[in-house]
Amino acid sequence: MTVHAVAASGVRGIARITARGNGRGGTVLPVLDGEGPLAPRRTRAAGAGAQVTLVGAMSGPLGGDHLTVEAAAHEGARLQIGSAAATLALPGQSKEAARYDVRLTVGDDAELCWLPEQLISVRDSDLRVTTRAELAGSASLVLREEQVLGRTGEAPGRLTSRLTVRRAGRLLLDQELACGPGAPGGWDGPAVLAGHRAIGQLVVVRPQFEQHRPEPALLGEAAALTPLAGPAVLVTAVAPDALRVRRVLDEALRTLT
Repeated sequence: MTVHAVAASGVRGIARITARGNGRGGTVLPVLDGEGPLAPRRTRAAGAGAQVTLVGAMSGPLGGDHLTVEAAAHEGARLQIGSAAATLALPGQSKEAARYDVRLTVGDDAELCWLPEQLISVRDSDLRVTTRAELAGSASLVLREEQVLGRTGEAPGRLTSRLTVRRAGRLLLDQELACGPGAPGGWDGPAVLAGHRAIGQLVVVRPQFEQHRPEPALLGEAAALTPLAGPAVLVTAVAPDALRVRRVLDEALRTLT
């Protein structure tokens, strides 16, 4: 953990993860820093890459908190990052919105998989999430985000989520979704969520898609695969619950990779 402070407006925390290829097909982690609300731990990986799990050491984020994860997979590295449990966006004493920023950097011939558990927007919470991925030209990325609007039988808090992906300096994706009290009208209507309470996005960037990019497709009743302007695709799904969103995204990921 590089910074962890409790100010009048909430907790500040930055966790940093750096992966590098070791020149022999493996991956080392020269930087793995975290404590307080963001505690990254190296866990057993299935292959030659490195796997890191974010362990939540505190509740939150609460109103006024500002948490940041910075992860970089440099040339030749294979890095997968997950989380031990779902993240709960909770109301706090501060009236300020909480912020959760994710910054991902992937170098040439490197791969980064960002696969956290769901983010649950609890009633009366206010959270703004920004995820930015910067990729080199021959980098690979698998990025999954899932949001659940409220716990069982509960109205959601306010959740604003922005996802931006760039490859070799060119924009592949820039989208924002705002839900819950105070969000623009129509967020729960048929053109957006249609009453569903779980949302998922899966972005897959692979150099191989330059020659063989998947075609647009419907994936069931409330999910779609959309090619992006580059060797990348976006899968978007909505469902009544998180389990069904995960099933759709897992099946799409198996097909794409």
